Amino acid sequence: MTSNGDREAFVWIWLPDATTPVVAGRLEADNGTVLFNYGKSYLERVNDRPPAISIYEPELPLRAGALPLPEGLTMPGSIRDAAPDAWGRRVIINKKLGLEGADTDTSELDELTYLLESGSDRIGALDFQRSPTEYVPRAANNVSMGELIESAERVEKGVPLTPELDQALFHGSSIGGARPKALIQDQGKKYVAKFSSSTDLYSVVKAEFIAMRLAQLAGLNVARVKLVNAANKDVLLIERFDREQEEGNWSRRAMVSALTLLGLDDMMARYASYETLAEIIRHRFTEPKDTLKELFSRLAFNILCGNTDDHARNHAAFWNGKELTLTPAYDICPQGRTGNEASQAMLISGSNNMSQLKSCLEAANHFLLSADDARAIFGHLTESIETHWNSVCEEAELSEVDRRLFWGRQFLNPYSTEQ
Repeated sequence: MTSNGDREAFVWIWLPDATTPVVAGRLEADNGTVLFNYGKSYLERVNDRPPAISIYEPELPLRAGALPLPEGLTMPGSIRDAAPDAWGRRVIINKKLGLEGADTDTSELDELTYLLESGSDRIGALDFQRSPTEYVPRAANNVSMGELIESAERVEKGVPLTPELDQALFHGSSIGGARPKALIQDQGKKYVAKFSSSTDLYSVVKAEFIAMRLAQLAGLNVARVKLVNAANKDVLLIERFDREQEEGNWSRRAMVSALTLLGLDDMMARYASYETLAEIIRHRFTEPKDTLKELFSRLAFNILCGNTDDHARNHAAFWNGKELTLTPAYDICPQGRTGNEASQAMLISGSNNMSQLKSCLEAANHFLLSADDARAIFGHLTESIETHWNSVCEEAELSEVDRRLFWGRQFLNPYSTEQ
């Protein structure tokens, strides 16, 4: 179900500290693959200010000609990072097909269509246009939270949106993840807004707020969050860390996911490993020793709060054209759990991905940590969760029923704390 006009797309990029984009190159669909080559004018920006940077190296180095794909990939990972995931794709299918698209598989539309049909204020520093000379952002006017919630509910049911609601939700169609969400701007800040889903069996939005706040109080570097209520529903607002305001305009920070750092795509995500990511950090990141400790602490916290959805798209790095820096943590969301035993989405030590602190202990040396260092981190995180649990639950206005549901099941599950 590919439209004839979507055989090519032009990649526009916000260079470091710039508030307007320049065209970087061209994507071309070719027999099931998507290839990229830089534009001549972009490659000639060597003496400009700011100069051209590669979209990401070693994947897309600054050189002329169509760039070969890494082994096993059908499109560059750093481009796929900027594409919508499950939720955004459902919004686009709803927009293009309406009721006919209610049961449509997201693979029915091609990757270039998703890039060109999604909103322009996507995560990172890229956008995609049909023109190499004119940049026209695809954006929506700010709308009320109630309208956004109504839009999300209609998409979940496969009900076509009115033009107004369509625009309300379209703005957030470019961001990742599977849950209903949108992008908003409020009081000079940009947020990702996450809504509850009709399929939720417990307060998922509040669970994520609590986990993110507890992570922050434990000293981890996490995105700032706040919980608001609209149309009698909880909404989680996550402040964006890939945007910076520059004299009334916005600059964008380039980002790549850990999936791209590892040279994998979504079909190969099960091979993603914390050990391999730690090795990349040792060789390519700024402040590698501190970064390794931070990542190890995030892994341990994910286990202690029941976030088993720590897949490689839920870790990312800023890219400035030369080096990588770990972004603040995001999407720390405790998952539903019926029993004790659980496993993480990424491998921890060898082929072991069991959600236990002892799995982290086995991997500690890869993070340049001793066993005593690791245990000290476990102790600090556990104590911090216990100390701040009640106050954060009160902040979230979490019911007593949900407190009993979360405590000892998602948060500090006995299986997880085994060392």
